[in-house]
Amino acid sequence: MSPMTPTDRSTSRAVARPLVWGRHYLMVDPSHFRVEYAINPFMDTEDQPDPQAVREQWWALVAALRTAGAEVEVLEGRPDSPDMVYAMNLGLVLGGPGGRRVVMSHMRYPERRLEQRSSMPWFAEHGCLPSYVGRDGVGPHLEAGDAFAYGDALVVGYGPRTEELALKHLAIELDVRVRGLRITHPGMYHLDLAFCPLDDAHAMVCPAAFDDESAAAALALVPEPLVLTEDEAMTFCANSVVVGRTVLMPACPPRVRGVLEGWGFDVVLVEVGELHKGGGSVRCLTNPLDVQVGRDLPGVPGGEVVLP
Repeated sequence: MSPMTPTDRSTSRAVARPLVWGRHYLMVDPSHFRVEYAINPFMDTEDQPDPQAVREQWWALVAALRTAGAEVEVLEGRPDSPDMVYAMNLGLVLGGPGGRRVVMSHMRYPERRLEQRSSMPWFAEHGCLPSYVGRDGVGPHLEAGDAFAYGDALVVGYGPRTEELALKHLAIELDVRVRGLRITHPGMYHLDLAFCPLDDAHAMVCPAAFDDESAAAALALVPEPLVLTEDEAMTFCANSVVVGRTVLMPACPPRVRGVLEGWGFDVVLVEVGELHKGGGSVRCLTNPLDVQVGRDLPGVPGGEVVLP
């Protein structure tokens, strides 16, 4: 099968274990969300979100997560940081034998860097030891929406937002294996727009997000991938959250729903269209706090980077 073919290897449910992580999230209150600048293809300063609709949609997502069995922590946003509502990119949190750590994001765009003034103290107060790949314009850029624990590695997308050099820093800092995937699609600028772990045998993958070598590598990581077309991925369907066997999604094309339900997942649609105006969806709005080294991905002393 060509890695670019939008066909699933199987529509039967494989013997798979649900993800253990994904039951505890950090979210950021949306009161200050607005489109003040354009740093991705979805942002248009002439198309402002409706504040009341934003709050209703955001709180509906919180309620849906809690109904699915997840715990949600809420951090107050900053008036000077209109994109802070996209909590996924505040930092990468990993637990382990030495306690919880957070690698703070070093945002590609300076417009988002003030967020750290509030997020770093919050992480520290909640038992996460902060560390950095780069900060204050020095060192490689890293955005946490480019990183997922899956299989034997931390899978990290690089290119538009995260720099390749950050992969080495992550591997050494966290003592894990990092598998890098080069992102080339301008509309899927973070990995969480093109890759969504579902359980230990399944994940949504959009090959069109990557160069050919990385597309093949992404598909090879997943025993039974749900291969998304570019059009399907651009509905934000991969930017979803999984709580056990429940997939909370902003949209679900009919073919995608059929495969997910065939694999035994419950699909819950959550309307967050006003928040799409900033270029993010359900996954971007939620930062998992319960990923564990040694449980959800193996520890590798000294770290290791694997590229396609």
